[in-house]
Amino acid sequence: MKNYSHVRFGKLPISFLLHKRTIKLTIWLAIACFAAFLLSTALGDMRIHPFDVVRAIFGSGTEEQTIVVRTLRLPRIIAAFLVGASLASAGAILQGIIRNPLASPDIIGITSGASVAAVAFISYFAGTVSISWLPVAAMIGAGMTSIVIYLLAWKKGVTALRLVLIGIGMNFLLASMTKVMLVMNPIYTSAQAYVWLTGTVYGTDWSIVRMIVPWVCVFIPLAFALSRNMNVLQLGDDIASGAGSAVQRQRFVLLMISVALAGAAVSVGGAISFVGLIAPHMTRKLIGPSFGGLLPVSALIGGLMVVVADTVARTAFLPYDIPVGVFTAGIGAPFFIYLLYRNRNS
Repeated sequence: MKNYSHVRFGKLPISFLLHKRTIKLTIWLAIACFAAFLLSTALGDMRIHPFDVVRAIFGSGTEEQTIVVRTLRLPRIIAAFLVGASLASAGAILQGIIRNPLASPDIIGITSGASVAAVAFISYFAGTVSISWLPVAAMIGAGMTSIVIYLLAWKKGVTALRLVLIGIGMNFLLASMTKVMLVMNPIYTSAQAYVWLTGTVYGTDWSIVRMIVPWVCVFIPLAFALSRNMNVLQLGDDIASGAGSAVQRQRFVLLMISVALAGAAVSVGGAISFVGLIAPHMTRKLIGPSFGGLLPVSALIGGLMVVVADTVARTAFLPYDIPVGVFTAGIGAPFFIYLLYRNRNS
Protein backbone atom coordinates (compact mmCIF):
# COMPACT_ATOMS: atom_id res chain seq x y z
CA MET A 1 0.00 0.00 0.00
CA LYS A 2 3.01 2.33 0.11
CA ASN A 3 2.37 3.26 -3.55
CA TYR A 4 -1.11 4.56 -2.70
CA SER A 5 -2.41 7.71 -1.02
CA HIS A 6 -5.61 7.43 0.99
CA VAL A 7 -8.09 10.32 0.70
CA ARG A 8 -11.01 10.61 3.13
CA PHE A 9 -13.55 13.44 3.51
CA GLY A 10 -14.16 13.60 7.25
CA LYS A 11 -17.26 11.68 8.33
CA LEU A 12 -18.69 11.54 4.81
CA PRO A 13 -18.97 8.03 3.28
CA ILE A 14 -16.48 9.02 0.58
CA SER A 15 -12.89 7.80 0.38
CA PHE A 16 -10.32 7.02 -2.30
CA LEU A 17 -7.13 5.12 -2.81
CA LEU A 18 -5.07 6.99 -5.40
CA HIS A 19 -1.93 5.51 -6.89
CA LYS A 20 1.00 7.88 -6.56
CA ARG A 21 1.72 7.40 -10.27
CA THR A 22 -1.76 8.73 -10.99
CA ILE A 23 -1.12 11.80 -8.84
CA LYS A 24 2.17 12.50 -10.67
CA LEU A 25 0.51 12.06 -14.06
CA THR A 26 -2.30 14.41 -13.05
CA ILE A 27 0.22 17.07 -12.07
CA TRP A 28 2.12 16.71 -15.35
CA LEU A 29 -1.11 16.87 -17.35
CA ALA A 30 -2.16 20.00 -15.49
CA ILE A 31 1.19 21.59 -16.41
CA ALA A 32 0.70 20.48 -20.04
CA CYS A 33 -2.79 22.03 -20.07
CA PHE A 34 -1.42 25.31 -18.72
CA ALA A 35 1.30 25.32 -21.41
CA ALA A 36 -1.33 24.58 -24.09
CA PHE A 37 -3.42 27.47 -22.78
CA LEU A 38 -0.51 29.89 -23.10
CA LEU A 39 0.55 28.61 -26.54
CA SER A 40 -2.99 28.64 -27.91
CA THR A 41 -3.60 32.16 -26.61
CA ALA A 42 -0.35 33.35 -28.17
CA LEU A 43 -1.06 31.98 -31.67
CA GLY A 44 -3.38 33.42 -34.30
CA ASP A 45 -3.59 36.24 -36.84
CA MET A 46 -1.83 38.39 -34.28
CA ARG A 47 0.97 36.49 -32.56
CA ILE A 48 1.67 37.45 -28.97
CA HIS A 49 4.66 36.42 -26.85
CA PRO A 50 3.66 34.09 -23.97
CA PHE A 51 5.00 36.60 -21.42
CA ASP A 52 2.81 39.28 -23.00
CA VAL A 53 -0.12 36.84 -22.83
CA VAL A 54 0.33 36.55 -19.05
CA ARG A 55 0.51 40.34 -18.73
CA ALA A 56 -2.59 40.77 -20.88
CA ILE A 57 -4.52 38.27 -18.78
CA PHE A 58 -3.85 40.35 -15.69
CA GLY A 59 -4.64 43.60 -17.55
CA SER A 60 -1.11 45.02 -17.66
CA GLY A 61 -0.41 44.49 -21.39
CA THR A 62 -1.11 46.85 -24.25
CA GLU A 63 -4.73 47.69 -24.98
CA GLU A 64 -4.70 45.77 -28.26
CA GLN A 65 -3.16 42.66 -26.67
CA THR A 66 -5.58 42.79 -23.76
CA ILE A 67 -8.60 42.91 -26.10
CA VAL A 68 -7.32 40.03 -28.23
CA VAL A 69 -6.40 37.83 -25.25
CA ARG A 70 -9.19 38.54 -22.77
CA THR A 71 -12.09 39.12 -25.15
CA LEU A 72 -11.40 36.94 -28.20
CA ARG A 73 -9.08 34.04 -27.37
CA LEU A 74 -9.22 33.21 -23.67
CA PRO A 75 -12.98 32.48 -23.42
CA ARG A 76 -12.76 30.28 -26.52
CA ILE A 77 -9.83 28.29 -25.10
CA ILE A 78 -11.46 27.85 -21.69
CA ALA A 79 -14.70 26.73 -23.36
CA ALA A 80 -12.77 24.23 -25.52
CA PHE A 81 -11.09 22.76 -22.43
CA LEU A 82 -14.35 22.47 -20.50
CA VAL A 83 -16.12 20.88 -23.48
CA GLY A 84 -13.32 18.32 -23.88
CA ALA A 85 -13.24 17.57 -20.15
CA SER A 86 -17.03 17.09 -20.07
CA LEU A 87 -17.09 14.78 -23.09
CA ALA A 88 -14.16 12.72 -21.81
CA SER A 89 -15.75 12.36 -18.36
CA ALA A 90 -19.09 11.39 -19.91
CA GLY A 91 -17.33 8.78 -22.07
CA ALA A 92 -15.43 7.35 -19.10
CA ILE A 93 -18.68 7.00 -17.14
CA LEU A 94 -20.50 5.31 -20.05
CA GLN A 95 -17.68 2.88 -20.74
CA GLY A 96 -17.67 1.99 -17.06
CA ILE A 97 -21.39 1.39 -16.57
CA ILE A 98 -21.84 -0.35 -19.94
CA ARG A 99 -18.52 -2.22 -19.69
CA ASN A 100 -17.98 -1.72 -23.40
CA PRO A 101 -14.87 -0.03 -24.85
CA LEU A 102 -16.89 1.30 -27.80
CA ALA A 103 -19.32 3.33 -25.67
CA SER A 104 -19.25 7.11 -25.80
CA PRO A 105 -21.93 9.86 -25.82
CA ASP A 106 -21.75 10.34 -29.60
CA ILE A 107 -21.95 6.63 -30.44
CA ILE A 108 -24.89 5.50 -28.28
CA GLY A 109 -27.16 8.44 -29.10
CA ILE A 110 -26.79 10.89 -26.20
CA THR A 111 -25.02 13.50 -28.33
CA SER A 112 -27.56 13.02 -31.11
CA GLY A 113 -30.41 13.61 -28.68
CA ALA A 114 -28.79 16.82 -27.51
CA SER A 115 -28.16 17.81 -31.14
CA VAL A 116 -31.80 17.33 -32.15
CA ALA A 117 -32.97 19.53 -29.28
CA ALA A 118 -30.29 22.16 -29.93
CA VAL A 119 -30.98 22.33 -33.68
CA ALA A 120 -34.70 22.63 -32.95
CA PHE A 121 -33.95 25.46 -30.51
CA ILE A 122 -31.76 27.28 -33.07
CA SER A 123 -34.34 26.77 -35.81
CA TYR A 124 -37.55 27.65 -34.00
CA PHE A 125 -36.77 29.55 -30.79
CA ALA A 126 -33.45 31.40 -31.22
CA GLY A 127 -35.17 34.63 -32.26
CA THR A 128 -37.65 34.69 -29.39
CA VAL A 129 -35.90 32.94 -26.48
CA SER A 130 -32.52 33.89 -24.98
CA ILE A 131 -29.59 31.81 -26.28
CA SER A 132 -28.62 31.15 -22.64
CA TRP A 133 -31.40 28.52 -22.63
CA LEU A 134 -29.57 26.46 -25.27
CA PRO A 135 -27.74 24.27 -22.69
CA VAL A 136 -31.07 23.52 -21.02
CA ALA A 137 -32.59 22.52 -24.37
CA ALA A 138 -29.59 20.32 -25.20
CA MET A 139 -29.72 18.62 -21.82
CA ILE A 140 -33.47 18.03 -22.10
CA GLY A 141 -32.87 16.38 -25.47
CA ALA A 142 -30.00 14.26 -24.12
CA GLY A 143 -31.99 13.33 -21.01
CA MET A 144 -35.14 12.34 -22.89
CA THR A 145 -33.08 10.27 -25.33
CA SER A 146 -31.28 8.49 -22.50
CA ILE A 147 -34.55 7.71 -20.71
CA VAL A 148 -36.04 6.28 -23.92
CA ILE A 149 -32.92 4.16 -24.50
CA TYR A 150 -33.00 3.00 -20.88
CA LEU A 151 -36.70 2.04 -21.05
CA LEU A 152 -36.29 0.22 -24.35
CA ALA A 153 -33.31 -1.69 -22.93
CA TRP A 154 -35.19 -2.63 -19.74
CA LYS A 155 -36.13 -6.28 -19.36
CA LYS A 156 -35.99 -7.27 -15.69
CA GLY A 157 -33.11 -4.85 -15.49
CA VAL A 158 -30.79 -3.28 -18.04
CA THR A 159 -27.87 -5.19 -19.49
CA ALA A 160 -24.85 -3.48 -21.02
CA LEU A 161 -25.28 -5.17 -24.41
CA ARG A 162 -28.94 -4.14 -24.85
CA LEU A 163 -28.14 -0.59 -23.77
CA VAL A 164 -25.37 -0.08 -26.31
CA LEU A 165 -27.24 -1.78 -29.21
CA ILE A 166 -30.41 0.23 -28.68
CA GLY A 167 -28.31 3.37 -28.23
CA ILE A 168 -26.63 2.86 -31.60
CA GLY A 169 -30.05 2.42 -33.25
CA MET A 170 -31.35 5.60 -31.59
CA ASN A 171 -28.24 7.43 -32.77
CA PHE A 172 -29.08 6.74 -36.42
CA LEU A 173 -32.76 7.63 -35.92
CA LEU A 174 -31.97 10.97 -34.26
CA ALA A 175 -29.34 11.80 -36.87
CA SER A 176 -32.03 11.35 -39.53
CA MET A 177 -34.38 13.67 -37.64
CA THR A 178 -31.66 16.32 -37.50
CA LYS A 179 -31.11 16.09 -41.26
CA VAL A 180 -34.85 16.47 -41.90
CA MET A 181 -34.89 19.70 -39.85
CA LEU A 182 -31.87 21.03 -41.75
CA VAL A 183 -33.53 20.34 -45.10
CA MET A 184 -36.88 21.86 -44.17
CA ASN A 185 -35.58 25.03 -42.47
CA PRO A 186 -34.58 28.29 -44.20
CA ILE A 187 -31.08 28.36 -45.69
CA TYR A 188 -29.66 30.83 -43.17
CA THR A 189 -30.93 28.89 -40.15
CA SER A 190 -29.82 25.56 -41.64
CA ALA A 191 -26.34 26.92 -42.35
CA GLN A 192 -26.04 28.17 -38.77
CA ALA A 193 -27.20 24.83 -37.37
CA TYR A 194 -24.96 22.85 -39.74
CA VAL A 195 -21.84 24.73 -38.64
CA TRP A 196 -22.83 24.07 -35.05
CA LEU A 197 -23.27 20.34 -35.80
CA THR A 198 -19.73 20.05 -37.13
CA GLY A 199 -18.47 20.96 -33.66
CA THR A 200 -17.02 24.42 -33.11
CA VAL A 201 -16.25 26.88 -30.31
CA TYR A 202 -15.96 29.78 -32.76
CA GLY A 203 -17.32 33.05 -31.41
CA THR A 204 -17.33 31.93 -27.78
CA ASP A 205 -17.53 34.72 -25.22
CA TRP A 206 -17.57 34.84 -21.41
CA SER A 207 -21.36 34.42 -21.24
CA ILE A 208 -21.03 31.04 -22.95
CA VAL A 209 -18.21 30.03 -20.59
CA ARG A 210 -20.44 30.90 -17.64
CA MET A 211 -23.14 28.64 -19.14
CA ILE A 212 -21.00 25.47 -18.93
CA VAL A 213 -18.90 26.12 -15.80
CA PRO A 214 -21.65 25.22 -13.26
CA TRP A 215 -22.35 21.89 -14.95
CA VAL A 216 -18.67 20.91 -15.03
CA CYS A 217 -18.04 22.05 -11.45
CA VAL A 218 -21.02 20.08 -10.11
CA PHE A 219 -21.19 16.86 -12.11
CA ILE A 220 -17.51 15.90 -12.51
CA PRO A 221 -16.90 16.08 -8.72
CA LEU A 222 -20.18 14.20 -8.18
CA ALA A 223 -19.04 11.44 -10.52
CA PHE A 224 -15.69 11.37 -8.70
CA ALA A 225 -17.53 10.96 -5.39
CA LEU A 226 -19.31 7.91 -6.85
CA SER A 227 -16.12 6.30 -8.14
CA ARG A 228 -16.36 3.39 -5.68
CA ASN A 229 -19.78 2.50 -7.10
CA MET A 230 -18.34 2.60 -10.61
CA ASN A 231 -15.49 0.26 -9.66
CA VAL A 232 -17.99 -2.25 -8.26
CA LEU A 233 -20.22 -2.04 -11.36
CA GLN A 234 -17.28 -2.92 -13.59
CA LEU A 235 -17.08 -6.34 -11.90
CA GLY A 236 -20.41 -7.32 -13.50
CA ASP A 237 -24.03 -7.15 -12.37
CA ASP A 238 -24.04 -10.45 -10.46
CA ILE A 239 -20.88 -9.74 -8.47
CA ALA A 240 -21.92 -6.13 -7.83
CA SER A 241 -25.33 -7.26 -6.55
CA GLY A 242 -23.67 -9.87 -4.36
CA ALA A 243 -21.45 -7.18 -2.90
CA GLY A 244 -24.55 -5.23 -1.83
CA SER A 245 -24.57 -2.69 -4.65
CA ALA A 246 -27.90 -1.31 -5.92
CA VAL A 247 -26.91 -1.98 -9.52
CA GLN A 248 -29.87 -0.53 -11.43
CA ARG A 249 -30.15 2.61 -9.28
CA GLN A 250 -26.42 3.34 -9.40
CA ARG A 251 -26.28 2.73 -13.15
CA PHE A 252 -29.19 5.12 -13.70
CA VAL A 253 -27.66 7.87 -11.51
CA LEU A 254 -24.30 7.60 -13.28
CA LEU A 255 -26.04 7.58 -16.67
CA MET A 256 -27.83 10.84 -15.78
CA ILE A 257 -24.51 12.42 -14.72
CA SER A 258 -23.04 11.41 -18.08
CA VAL A 259 -26.09 12.89 -19.83
CA ALA A 260 -25.72 16.19 -17.99
CA LEU A 261 -22.03 16.48 -18.90
CA ALA A 262 -22.56 15.50 -22.54
CA GLY A 263 -25.56 17.82 -22.91
CA ALA A 264 -23.65 20.79 -21.48
CA ALA A 265 -20.68 20.10 -23.77
CA VAL A 266 -22.84 19.74 -26.89
CA SER A 267 -24.75 22.93 -26.11
CA VAL A 268 -21.50 24.92 -26.11
CA GLY A 269 -19.25 23.11 -28.60
CA GLY A 270 -21.71 21.39 -30.88
CA ALA A 271 -21.40 17.75 -31.89
CA ILE A 272 -17.66 17.30 -31.30
CA SER A 273 -17.16 13.60 -31.84
CA PHE A 274 -14.87 10.84 -30.54
CA VAL A 275 -13.34 12.75 -27.59
CA GLY A 276 -15.45 10.69 -25.19
CA LEU A 277 -14.17 7.53 -26.90
CA ILE A 278 -10.45 8.28 -27.17
CA ALA A 279 -9.60 10.04 -23.88
CA PRO A 280 -10.73 7.22 -21.53
CA HIS A 281 -8.82 4.65 -23.62
CA MET A 282 -5.64 6.71 -23.45
CA THR A 283 -6.11 7.06 -19.69
CA ARG A 284 -6.53 3.31 -19.14
CA LYS A 285 -3.31 2.68 -21.03
CA LEU A 286 -1.52 5.12 -18.71
CA ILE A 287 -2.96 4.36 -15.25
CA GLY A 288 -5.32 1.37 -15.48
CA PRO A 289 -9.08 1.03 -15.03
CA SER A 290 -9.60 2.30 -11.45
CA PHE A 291 -12.25 5.01 -11.74
CA GLY A 292 -10.87 7.17 -8.94
CA GLY A 293 -7.89 8.06 -11.14
CA LEU A 294 -9.56 7.43 -14.49
CA LEU A 295 -12.04 10.30 -14.25
CA PRO A 296 -9.71 13.27 -13.48
CA VAL A 297 -7.01 12.09 -15.87
CA SER A 298 -9.57 11.50 -18.65
CA ALA A 299 -10.98 14.99 -18.07
CA LEU A 300 -7.53 16.57 -18.38
CA ILE A 301 -6.65 14.54 -21.50
CA GLY A 302 -10.01 15.33 -23.11
CA GLY A 303 -9.67 19.04 -22.38
CA LEU A 304 -6.11 19.06 -23.70
CA MET A 305 -7.18 17.23 -26.88
CA VAL A 306 -9.88 19.77 -27.73
CA VAL A 307 -7.66 22.77 -26.93
CA VAL A 308 -4.87 21.44 -29.17
CA ALA A 309 -7.31 20.48 -31.95
CA ASP A 310 -8.97 23.91 -31.80
CA THR A 311 -5.58 25.65 -31.89
CA VAL A 312 -4.62 23.73 -35.04
CA ALA A 313 -8.05 24.36 -36.59
CA ARG A 314 -7.78 28.08 -35.85
CA THR A 315 -4.18 28.66 -36.97
CA ALA A 316 -3.15 26.06 -39.56
CA PHE A 317 -5.43 27.28 -42.37
CA LEU A 318 -5.50 31.04 -41.90
CA PRO A 319 -7.57 33.03 -42.74
CA TYR A 320 -10.05 30.14 -42.44
CA ASP A 321 -11.29 28.92 -39.06
CA ILE A 322 -11.97 25.19 -39.41
CA PRO A 323 -14.47 23.60 -36.95
CA VAL A 324 -12.66 21.63 -34.26
CA GLY A 325 -15.02 18.69 -34.80
CA VAL A 326 -13.42 18.07 -38.19
CA PHE A 327 -10.07 17.34 -36.53
CA THR A 328 -11.43 15.21 -33.69
CA ALA A 329 -13.43 13.14 -36.20
CA GLY A 330 -10.35 12.75 -38.42
CA ILE A 331 -8.44 11.28 -35.47
CA GLY A 332 -11.33 9.44 -33.84
CA ALA A 333 -12.76 7.58 -36.84
CA PRO A 334 -9.59 5.52 -37.52
CA PHE A 335 -9.28 4.89 -33.77
CA PHE A 336 -12.87 3.60 -33.67
CA ILE A 337 -12.14 1.26 -36.61
CA TYR A 338 -9.06 0.01 -34.75
CA LEU A 339 -11.15 -0.73 -31.64
CA LEU A 340 -13.72 -2.59 -33.72
CA TYR A 341 -10.93 -4.68 -35.27
CA ARG A 342 -9.24 -5.36 -31.92
CA ASN A 343 -12.51 -6.43 -30.29
CA ARG A 344 -13.89 -8.34 -33.30
CA ASN A 345 -13.78 -11.67 -31.41
CA SER A 346 -15.08 -10.33 -28.08
